Amino acid sequence: MPGTPQDKTPEEAGTPAPSDKDTAADTAADTAADTAADTAANTETAASTTTAAATAPRRRQARGERRISQLLAAAAGVFCRTGYAAASTNAIAREAGVSPGTLYQFFPNKEAIAIELGGRLLRSAHETHGQAFLPENLGRPLPELLDAVLDPVIAFNCENPAFWALMHGSGVPGITQEHEELHCNLLTRIEAVLHGFAPAATPAELTHTSNMILGIFKSSLDLILAHEGAERAAYTAELKTVLLRYLEPMVTTTRSR
Repeated sequence: MPGTPQDKTPEEAGTPAPSDKDTAADTAADTAADTAADTAANTETAASTTTAAATAPRRRQARGERRISQLLAAAAGVFCRTGYAAASTNAIAREAGVSPGTLYQFFPNKEAIAIELGGRLLRSAHETHGQAFLPENLGRPLPELLDAVLDPVIAFNCENPAFWALMHGSGVPGITQEHEELHCNLLTRIEAVLHGFAPAATPAELTHTSNMILGIFKSSLDLILAHEGAERAAYTAELKTVLLRYLEPMVTTTRSR
């Protein structure tokens, strides 16, 4: 009895049977697809691993920077209260709420802390002086010029009392040298301003007057930093009055010539 269509072979049904070549081609295609999928998966895994490996150091670096900032802030508080000479790494660690061992992971001693803190404060001081002595400020009348120059400089020192403590009481060689450079830079700026107000003044007069202005400012800053609120404002106003009365005769006399 002839077979039903379901019983027919591929040849009997008119469909050619797959050859060995076709079977090999199919196998090769399947293998290639599997290999491509495995490669893509491996690539994705490798990329994820690389990203994680790159992220980990950045996270550690960010944590380290936060810890350094924490230690420097603590050192600033200790230096202000006790002075640099009496400060200790143990006191700084206690202020920061960490163990001395943690502190030593970042700084080998007190001097290294002072140098790092002092360097950061000196850079901020240079930026503040640059803003105070902007060209547009230098063309103002003398009373307005004093406000424009003194206010940001006084504000910087009030906001960063550790700057005064380190610059004038640490004796750390690196800080002392950079502070002297800041001092010379300030004198140069002041002389340039004075020359604009009194172009007929001799170089010697400009140098003497600039040194006197800076001396008056530093002496007054001691009083300003020692007080707060209305008293601080009063001493700031007195400083401006002293400088105005000191400089007015020089400016008036020179301009009347």
